[in-house]
Amino acid sequence: MLREGAGADPDRPRTLVLRALGLGDLLTAVPALRALRRALPHHELVLAAPGWLADAVRAVDVVDVLLPAGAADREVPARVPWPWAPPDLAVDLHGNGPASRAVLARLRPRRLLAYADGSAPHWRADEHERERWCRLLTWYGIPADPDDLLLRRPAAESPAPGAVVLHPGADAGARRWPPERFATVARELRRRGEEVALSCGPGEQELCHGVAEQAGLPPAAVLGPPAGLPFGTLAALVARARAVVVGDTGVAHLASALAVPSVVLFGPVSPALWGPPPHPRHRVLWRPFPGDGVRPGDPHGAGTDPRLLRITPDEVVVACTALPGRGAPGSPGAGSVAPGDPGADAGDGVGTREAGAPHGVGL
Repeated sequence: MLREGAGADPDRPRTLVLRALGLGDLLTAVPALRALRRALPHHELVLAAPGWLADAVRAVDVVDVLLPAGAADREVPARVPWPWAPPDLAVDLHGNGPASRAVLARLRPRRLLAYADGSAPHWRADEHERERWCRLLTWYGIPADPDDLLLRRPAAESPAPGAVVLHPGADAGARRWPPERFATVARELRRRGEEVALSCGPGEQELCHGVAEQAGLPPAAVLGPPAGLPFGTLAALVARARAVVVGDTGVAHLASALAVPSVVLFGPVSPALWGPPPHPRHRVLWRPFPGDGVRPGDPHGAGTDPRLLRITPDEVVVACTALPGRGAPGSPGAGSVAPGDPGADAGDGVGTREAGAPHGVGL
């Protein structure tokens, strides 16, 4: 059972993991967290992450203690409020900068696993987020599988079972597809007989009600209070959806973790870095310009990225209607792609992922 704060077991060695970011960041770290759990079954696994992620951390079901930590604008926390003796092991899953390593080093762990400038393992700027952290652990002798990302389907009832769920929001304007285009997609899907629901993040009620009004949907199609849908309700909504249409946000990663068909719209950053696993139930739309690399735009910018604007409502409707029926998610620890499964149609412009074994001398 997950404990929050200082409610730890004094008789167990402790591993501290720093991942003080958002929902999508947590879900892309699930394979690495599971690898640590398997490798260190007698350790108390402590995750330093924002306290508002408690329900999501509980759903991941491998962390013993959530230690609330975070900073504005995805910065490294100034400190981790560690109340115990130095951790046996500290793992930096936060980033590649010296700041996150320094926060952990100040706690004097017996061992620190991290990417470090000028030494191995080497950071790869064009690596998918799930693969990045699994490669780090594997280099240190902890086998980790980036496809080990699925969560159990939540027991809670969905407020809109069988609906196509549209999530128009994002925490940055650069990754927010125009609301009038979401409205066009919603209107066309409804014309084709689909039930459509809109999910709200914090502060997104006005946005979602505007989309609903333009699409001719009733106000009841908008799901979420001003603070956003609680994680349990959001997970139930996504788990029992016919499909999810979403930008590059935490909701997209939740659809991947629950094995729910999705259409994911990318703009400033390539899906090669943050996209869903290669499976027919996930459709990725990305329209880069000639010569674009994997990070051609600012994912935290205020204005909609021009690559996102190249995606049309017709493309989204076609991708959504081509999705297969949703299969039941596997149990925790099951791979997201079964042996022999064909790869998904990843959409135009998606780069390939770099493969290769880590090398060099560890910290």
